[in-house]
Amino acid sequence: MRWALVKVCLAVTAMVVVAFAVPLGLVVKEMARDRAFSNAEREAAAVAPALSITTDRDKLERVVASAGADRGMAVHIPASAGGAAVDIGRQRAADPDIATVRKLGRASTTAVAGGSTLLQPVALGSGAIAVVEVYVPESEVTHGVFTAWAVLAAVGLALIVGSVAVADRLGVRMVRPARRLVEGAHELGEGKLGSRVPEDGPTELRLAAAAFNSMADQVVQLLANERELAADLSHRLRTPLTVLRLNAASLGDGPAAEQTRAAVAQLEREVDTIIRTAREAKPQTAAAGPGAGCDAAEVVRERMGFWSALAEDEGRKWRVAGVDRPVRIPVARADLAAALDALLGNVFRHTAEGTAFAVDVHNGDDAVIMLVSDAGQGIRDPESAMARGRGSGTAGSTGLGLDIVRRLAESTGGDVRIGSSVLGGTEVRIWIQLDGGTPERKGHRGSMRRRRSRRQPGEKMVSTFNRSRSLP
Repeated sequence: MRWALVKVCLAVTAMVVVAFAVPLGLVVKEMARDRAFSNAEREAAAVAPALSITTDRDKLERVVASAGADRGMAVHIPASAGGAAVDIGRQRAADPDIATVRKLGRASTTAVAGGSTLLQPVALGSGAIAVVEVYVPESEVTHGVFTAWAVLAAVGLALIVGSVAVADRLGVRMVRPARRLVEGAHELGEGKLGSRVPEDGPTELRLAAAAFNSMADQVVQLLANERELAADLSHRLRTPLTVLRLNAASLGDGPAAEQTRAAVAQLEREVDTIIRTAREAKPQTAAAGPGAGCDAAEVVRERMGFWSALAEDEGRKWRVAGVDRPVRIPVARADLAAALDALLGNVFRHTAEGTAFAVDVHNGDDAVIMLVSDAGQGIRDPESAMARGRGSGTAGSTGLGLDIVRRLAESTGGDVRIGSSVLGGTEVRIWIQLDGGTPERKGHRGSMRRRRSRRQPGEKMVSTFNRSRSLP
């Protein structure tokens, strides 16, 4: 498109330049010729008064010399009854041409070697017709013509180059937004739902970019709504299933109790299959486009309000810290809610009733740290737990809980670590980077060193924060 516009502009400008420069060049040439012959006519007119007074050779030679054209002017006086013909100066025109001018009595030009001559008839006092011949060399006829043509050519070339440059800039201004729109469409088609297009360029492309961004926002919103619906359904199913499992465990022995526990276990496996299938089928909706993100404090308060009811039923003490003020993070609200539900669900599933737990949020300069800790028995092998989170979990686990959390953290450039909490059990630390950094590979030692070096202030902050925590 860009080069097509440049070619069209080049062709149009070249046609305009040719249409104006060629006639103008011919006019310049004609003006130079007219100027040369006008000078010749003035020189011939300067001799005419003298011819009307006298035909004396000496006097006429002095007149011709005073005219300044002694080497380019000739005077031809015909023979009269009282004397012979008089020719002054060098004759360049042919005798028949001179005779024709004398006969017709009109000025005429004729081509000679090296240029042209102006033949001007002048009436003498005796009634005869003398002819004044003025030589006009070719160099005088073309004087200044080639310079004018060169100037015209330079101006035309400058116009062409300027128009091509302007067309190129206009083409870039049109092509870049169109190219960004194409790239954004490809990225959106590849599942990069955070792809947005700057709304700049010509009006039509700005409208197209605005329509594209609106469409992408609607797609992200629709997928987010689906994810929220799936998360809500999982919450509704997980919570009663957990209660059923706990109640079934207290039924004691007997065929009915065993059948109830087997039915609950089968139901949990089916729910796990549904969750796993939905997780694998859904694309990532953690958009990185304009306006993406949520208030982590608000999401934590909302989810803790949900889980607190079950915690009271099981006699669990719980606490929340660091959510008294807004904490903005570059994570979609539905993703953060799903991650918190996964961690809190693990607390209820893998710790005994009455086990305390806590959720702490700390907002740093370049990162937000979320700590989910419990007073259970802890995790003996954190590496295996993280591997299980990637999909190789044991029986009774979907293998998705920690995977949800890990994906959320790494989408911001952060990570997830499992350690021992001050409550005596497990502590899952979620590091959410605020500067939009690229996730680093944990297997690369250099990257790990850079990450640890970068997070030294945060580690100190977490340690101080941990020492100040306690459950009521």
